[in-house]
Amino acid sequence: MTCCFILSARLGSAGKLLSNCKSRHSSHLSQAFERRVARTRSSRTVVTAMSSNGKRVIVWFRNDLRLHDNYSLQKAAQLVKSGSASEVVPLYCFDPRHFIKTPWGNPKTGQYRAQFLLESVLDLKQSLRNIGSDLIVHLGMPEDAIAGLLGEGSTPVITQSETTSEEVAVDAKVKRAIGNKGNLQLEWGSTLYYLDDLPFSGDMQDLPESFTAAKGKVEARCSVREPVPAPAKGSLPLPEGLDKAKWDHAPQSVQDLQSICAEDYPKLSAPQLPSQAALPFKGGEHEALRRLKHYTWDTGAVSSYFDTRNGMLGADYSTKFSPWLAHGCLSPRTIHHDIKRYEGQHGSNKSTYWVTFELTWRDYFKWFSIKHGNQMFHEGGVVNKRVNWNPDPSILQRWRDGQTGLPLVDANMREIAATGFMSNRGRQNVASYLVLDCGVDWRQGADYFESILTDYDVCSNWGNWISAAGLTGGRINKFNISKQSRDYDEGGDYVRTWCPELAKVPNSHVHEPYKMSNDQQQQAGCIINQDYPAPIPNSSMMPPFVHGDRGGRGDRGGRGGQRGGGRRGGSRGGRSNRGGRGGGGGGGKQHRDIPVGY
Repeated sequence: MTCCFILSARLGSAGKLLSNCKSRHSSHLSQAFERRVARTRSSRTVVTAMSSNGKRVIVWFRNDLRLHDNYSLQKAAQLVKSGSASEVVPLYCFDPRHFIKTPWGNPKTGQYRAQFLLESVLDLKQSLRNIGSDLIVHLGMPEDAIAGLLGEGSTPVITQSETTSEEVAVDAKVKRAIGNKGNLQLEWGSTLYYLDDLPFSGDMQDLPESFTAAKGKVEARCSVREPVPAPAKGSLPLPEGLDKAKWDHAPQSVQDLQSICAEDYPKLSAPQLPSQAALPFKGGEHEALRRLKHYTWDTGAVSSYFDTRNGMLGADYSTKFSPWLAHGCLSPRTIHHDIKRYEGQHGSNKSTYWVTFELTWRDYFKWFSIKHGNQMFHEGGVVNKRVNWNPDPSILQRWRDGQTGLPLVDANMREIAATGFMSNRGRQNVASYLVLDCGVDWRQGADYFESILTDYDVCSNWGNWISAAGLTGGRINKFNISKQSRDYDEGGDYVRTWCPELAKVPNSHVHEPYKMSNDQQQQAGCIINQDYPAPIPNSSMMPPFVHGDRGGRGDRGGRGGQRGGGRRGGSRGGRSNRGGRGGGGGGGKQHRDIPVGY
């Protein structure tokens, strides 16, 4: 498989890329945190020059925590088979830069994602052991670990290619750390469609701004590559005589990660999910493949996905693949071809197609991040629009706490706080409400979602929020929350699940309890401003767009979710693109069917 470092002539040098890139958190590393990192480096340069008796290759895992359909592992196994390498060192690093507070004050990696990530790493470690290999787990900067693991000569360091500037900046640090003793090789592997197969120019500037137009070209001219097999037993030989006690520091609980956290970071602990959680997500490739089998073959739920995807209660109204996709425990190509096999036996329909449609949307935001670079994280979005945002911090807090007085918004915000997950329909509505009704800076919503979501994916999260904020140049989709409530939770089951104050409120008022008379409030045992809040008053709202802006109600727009756009600032304020091949902007009628929690 052609590896992405060959694209360097088209993508531009790392130095050129980084000249436009400022890591979003670099200026916020406190001196205390830097001292902690220094202590970590001195006490845990775990991988003190590991001796090598052969030709070594390092596989550096990031968001590709699986054996199946993994181009980096395939490349390493090929090097061994050809005689170009004789030993393979798999590596994962828990990077302290992922355990700091963002400029908005949120923990960058919240407890739900931290737990899922740890489970995924430990599952990968066991899978590698099962084929005669293992996984070095380093608590510290990857550039330090990789420099200590280099073998003789110029050691290939193979890793999955990422597109946004924090990841690109780490690539550059690794290159500097290894110098001419190593060779960083980037493999494309996170998307449904392979980068080189796309029908667009190298820099992707000819990719249509409309998702529909882009999708049409891709589907007409491209096919999804077959997944590559998982490495065979013995195909990734470890260095001989490896003293695991010297290099393997795999944490066994999220509490073990506290040592690399910033000093002001919240205490990490294993989350305790409530019984009403949609699904008790567990990280790892084995759980990912089990979920794929369950949704496709065991239940046949894939055949009804289109009709159920806007649900908000239960495990199988949507695929729930997103956490495993975000961490690379599950390949989108594996999903696609598994569904194709299912269609061969049970027939195809709109639902089976629609899962691949959603995966293409996921690709699109990856392309979007490359094409638009840092503008994806700026206040004014890719259109660089100046907006006067609502400065009242109490509104953001009420939104986060699920105390807005609008049951659909409140139920969803309580669900995400309690579980780390929210339905796609919910994400559309809470984003629209925060930005287009309340006028709060969209980046604050995107940053909170980055912190709290189990299925956080940088491109999908920030791409969807920038779309929700109407800052992509396309249609502005303002959702009517009351109408959405009635359309998608007609009987009020969802809002009652997460807002128990509404348990006895009749269906006629469950979505607008503030309209109950005093007598009705007494009968329902729900006194407004006592048991349940009144809505935020209009006088506190600052809708960011006036009638002269292009807009639309968006009530019948399909899947949406987290979205945003703007001037530099916020947690992702300095991200940049990898360059080269990218993705579409936000034009056209892309308000329809934007996937998030698929």
